[in-house]
Amino acid sequence: MATRSEQIAHARAETTEAWLSGRGLPAGGAWATAARRAALERVQSMGLPERRDEYWKYTDPRSLTAPEPLPAAVMEAEALFDGIDRVKLVFVDGRFDAAASDDPALAGVEIERLADAATADIHWARDVYGVLEARGQTPVPRTLAALNTAFAKDGILIRVTGKAERPVSLIYLHDSDRSDATLHHCVKLEPGAEMTLLEQGPAAARVNTVLEVEVADGARFHHVRAQGRDHERRAATHIFARVGAEAAFKSFTATVNGQLTRNECVIELVGREGVAHVAGAAVGDGDFHQDDTVFITHAAEACESRQVYKKVLRNGARGVFQGKIYVHKEAQLTDGYQISQSLLLDEDSQFLAKPELEIYADDVKCSHGSTSGAIDPVALFYLRARGIPHEQAQALLVLAFLAEALEEIEDERLAEDIRARLDNWLMRHGG
Repeated sequence: MATRSEQIAHARAETTEAWLSGRGLPAGGAWATAARRAALERVQSMGLPERRDEYWKYTDPRSLTAPEPLPAAVMEAEALFDGIDRVKLVFVDGRFDAAASDDPALAGVEIERLADAATADIHWARDVYGVLEARGQTPVPRTLAALNTAFAKDGILIRVTGKAERPVSLIYLHDSDRSDATLHHCVKLEPGAEMTLLEQGPAAARVNTVLEVEVADGARFHHVRAQGRDHERRAATHIFARVGAEAAFKSFTATVNGQLTRNECVIELVGREGVAHVAGAAVGDGDFHQDDTVFITHAAEACESRQVYKKVLRNGARGVFQGKIYVHKEAQLTDGYQISQSLLLDEDSQFLAKPELEIYADDVKCSHGSTSGAIDPVALFYLRARGIPHEQAQALLVLAFLAEALEEIEDERLAEDIRARLDNWLMRHGG
């Protein structure tokens, strides 16, 4: 008779094979075909995620792994970053729209569509596509990311050899209420290069994205992402990054609305004095579930990492943070900082946190903390006593709470756009 664990493994394998049944890998050249086949093998080996898995116990993955997406109302993208001189690349329901996009050459970097590059037998993306994702499968399996690598047909491949002339802005539009978008982007920054990548817009009824970023020695990568407005969205996003010596990777995500959003970020610091900062600000009302799962590995000396996540929840909204700092024994002089905090605007909302440190070096400075609380009544009274209306006073206190996360955005113009977006959401939802 099979044991309980064997029964569970068998059921997972059956579910995975049922999802894969009838789905063929996209056609492509030698490098893309090899990467997709290897990713498919990872999917079959690991199986689709289930609620009983340790890093899915706070988030139910069934709507992300169902054969078909649940319908979601079509929403227009709101204006954002319009004051920024940027190169806009537009995707509609997961397919690149060349007519609505700017000329990629305006960015001053090498940009190609995955759909085009995948037809070649040899391409620089061979060293990035699926490579960082595969490295990120240990010690925690991330099957949805491997599924993306195997089946993604479109996305953007960016190679940066100097300083990009303008930010590259990926704009995701939603046209079908049952669209199921799978997008895979790769960015390779050569030594000393620098660029900014922006993401925004309602992508699809269900979306699965992977962003792989190779940051070579001395290079700098800035990433700002805005998720929201399309409340019925169900999204699984993944960032995999490898950061070289004296290089910097910085990413910020603002999340508003969304019935289910799972943002995973896996970063390796592999060169001395590398820097990795990841941050997020989430505001949710009612049927809202947002999950940030972060894993940062220090594998070299004198590296710095920061994880700063703030969530504001009301009317039964739910927030999740799972963050880990892993320090190898050779990663002396590590400086690791992690903070996750929630502001609960009523007694029905919930914040679930799992901060972790795993340290094998003896000369490090690492800290983590997690708190939940309500609006400070004294501070609220102070503002109200000076004639500020209740909703505006509460919004001011919420923005002050989110400020530490917003400070992780280096470009003040981008930070101000995100700040205004959060402020507008707060005022629409009664502070």
